[in-house]
Amino acid sequence: MYPVKSPFWLQWSYPSLIWHKNRKEKCIYLTFDDGPIPVVTPFVLSTLEKFNAKATFFCVGDNVAKYRDTYAQVKNAGHAIGNHTYHHLNGWKTDDGIYLENIKKCDQLVSSNLFRPPYGKIKKSQLKKLKMANPKLEVVMWDVLSGDFDQKLSPQKCLNHVVKNVESGSIIVFHDSLKAFNRLEYALPKALEYLVAEGYSFGTL
Repeated sequence: MYPVKSPFWLQWSYPSLIWHKNRKEKCIYLTFDDGPIPVVTPFVLSTLEKFNAKATFFCVGDNVAKYRDTYAQVKNAGHAIGNHTYHHLNGWKTDDGIYLENIKKCDQLVSSNLFRPPYGKIKKSQLKKLKMANPKLEVVMWDVLSGDFDQKLSPQKCLNHVVKNVESGSIIVFHDSLKAFNRLEYALPKALEYLVAEGYSFGTL
């Protein structure tokens, strides 16, 4: 199980992380994890373009190395880029030194001051060392999880997660991955249609 809406106690426990943005501005922040990959990432880009929406892509370094043309499409479309480690590592299960080296290896390809820990799992010791290595680094979490990665979830339920929990300043997570594509392909266009109709604008981190 996973919380669709990030609980207050978790946000309180990690106050240095970015969970959401300004609640007073009717702007939301779409984010996409685990790409770039062919087919799925281009679908996301074309869908965002239809709604004149910008987003932030947290990229896995190994995918950037494999699919440089797809990565270039993301950058050329004017979206923001973030580091998502080179091998999509779970920080809770990874030695600090190995974890930080993996982030550094990804940064050689994506060069960003934005970082999102895969699975949202990072040790406080890793956070401390990351901040020491790069004081400008912003570690970005979320407050709305679409659940598109969950193969037990229906596409409609994934959409419902977004529309029922979004509010001004929300950071929403989708995934441009093959595992998520069945739900993403349905939910993303409908979510964008809903958000536009509700008067939200789209920002990058």
